[in-house]
Amino acid sequence: MAETHQQIVQRLIARWPEHRIAPGTERVEALCELLGSPQRSYPVIQIAGTNGKGSTAIMIDALLRSLGLRTGRFTSPHLNEVTERICIDGEPISDEDFDALVADTQPLIDMVDSQAIGGVPMTFFEVITALAYEAFAQAPVDVAVVEVGLGGVTDATNVMDAAVAVICPIDLDHTHLLGTTITEIAREKAGIIKPGSQVVLAAQQPEAAKVLIERCADVGAKVYREGVEFSLLDRTPGVGGQLLRLQGAGGPVDDVLLPLFGAHMARNAALAVAAVEAFLGGKALAADVITEGLAVVEAPARLEVVRRSPPVLLDTAHNPHGARATMEALTESFTFVPLVGVVAMMADKDVDGLLSIFADELTTIVCTTVAGNSRALPADELAERAASIMGEDRVRVAPTMADAIEVAVALADDAGPGAGVLIAGSVIAAGQARALLVREEQS
Repeated sequence: MAETHQQIVQRLIARWPEHRIAPGTERVEALCELLGSPQRSYPVIQIAGTNGKGSTAIMIDALLRSLGLRTGRFTSPHLNEVTERICIDGEPISDEDFDALVADTQPLIDMVDSQAIGGVPMTFFEVITALAYEAFAQAPVDVAVVEVGLGGVTDATNVMDAAVAVICPIDLDHTHLLGTTITEIAREKAGIIKPGSQVVLAAQQPEAAKVLIERCADVGAKVYREGVEFSLLDRTPGVGGQLLRLQGAGGPVDDVLLPLFGAHMARNAALAVAAVEAFLGGKALAADVITEGLAVVEAPARLEVVRRSPPVLLDTAHNPHGARATMEALTESFTFVPLVGVVAMMADKDVDGLLSIFADELTTIVCTTVAGNSRALPADELAERAASIMGEDRVRVAPTMADAIEVAVALADDAGPGAGVLIAGSVIAAGQARALLVREEQS
């Protein structure tokens, strides 16, 4: 009896998990070679950094499609369905096409598994990366936009020479894997910068900037720097997003509507425009291409409003750098009083750092856990740590995400029409909440 789509997905996810890194690119290189090196059949814009990779990838994709190009986009992790990671022309690959892709590739995956390169079979992330590259070659796409999974040098995506390397802001995250200093982490992420590539750099902390500029000089890469070659000149927050003024290769572009919230998203938009202009060899994008491309951008779970009464927002913030940007954007664009938080986190994150930032704005925090994940911090432990920072009177505990949402919504309802709810702390938690709330809104 043939496997169902869900059985195929579960079999893939059961491989060496995404959060456990098996160093080296040898396994994915071996599979790609057996597939005929699909990752070399189209130009690639590759994106690394600590925060903003996914949203920047979405914006780059939208701008490229506004130019009339056929795009592939690979991002991670997914919110609800694994097929979200592999998008062609802005849409996730269908379940049927995904299943056929796995079936066609499985014999080659088995061959690489049997070699046990590095002492382990292929990891889930390695397999899904190779599947994306093959899907893009089969489409075929004119250009692929590829988000790095973790780090850069040894990330599974880094088996090609990207035409354009984009580095989003670098901060401390995954320190147990990438290094405990900004310099060490920047050195790892600089690995996507290859000889002769075009490099687009978001504004960086000085120690990160030093590493990245030195890498560019070492390999002869051309650099486009935020604040020098491109920039966000101005922005005006508004209902449903913000209006931007951007500086690109052709000079200022006015009245650019971005349907996303926060200064960090505005800077990501400037970064995306610069990345596409770098891809075009430094040629300026027409103003109508920029305005049309960015106006249709959708970024699920990036301060996404998924319920109106009371308002419920989802965000993927899971480290202090991301949480700070999220809270600044939320308080700028919304006036919730009180603001109730639903938080679930992974145990290997900077829990206290994140909670300290949330504590400044959240009136009450409902602590819960991420279902079915071994890395998840138990709700009781999260609540105990939250209480030590915020005080016990501001902390509630709920065993599941559904329970936590129910508690938070009740608190907001009781508080009156000015209240709102924010769900954050983990990408996986945001996905689980979105599955509940978006389904509820559509029913």
